Amino acid sequence: MRDWQELYQEVILEHNRNPQNFGVIPAPDRVARGYNANCGDDICLFLKLSGDDIEEIKFSGEGCAIARASASLLTLAVEKLSKSRAQQKAEEMLALLTGKKQESDFATGLRCQLPLLGVRKFPMRIKCATLPWHALLEALAS
Repeated sequence: MRDWQELYQEVILEHNRNPQNFGVIPAPDRVARGYNANCGDDICLFLKLSGDDIEEIKFSGEGCAIARASASLLTLAVEKLSKSRAQQKAEEMLALLTGKKQESDFATGLRCQLPLLGVRKFPMRIKCATLPWHALLEALAS
C-alpha cells in the first residue's frame, strides 16, 4: 500500500501543476476572495448558479501549492451540487482539515479530497488548505 505522505504529495503537486477549473467565469453570480497574508495566498472563487445549483465554479489567483491544490479539489467536489449541499461539504472539509472531525465521522463523498488531510501534519499550512473552503462559504452566503 502506498504511503499516505506520498499520496498527499502526489495529489498536491498534480493539482498545483494542472489545476482543475482554473480561470474566470464571465458575469458570475457569486464571487469571493480568500487572502492569507502569512503565505501570500490570494484565491478568488467564481460561481455561476442555475436556480439553487452551482452550475459552474472556477478559481483564479496566486498561491502556494497547497492553496492551489485545495481550490482545484474544491471545484471538483462542489460543481453541480446544490448550494446547501456545497455548504455542507465545505463545513465537513473544514472540520476534517482542522482536525475537529475524523474521516470516519463522514460518509459524504469527500474521498477525492481526503489526500488533502495530509496537511494536518503541518499546522502552519492548514490555513493554506482551508482558504478556498472559507471563500466558498463566503460566496454561498452572499
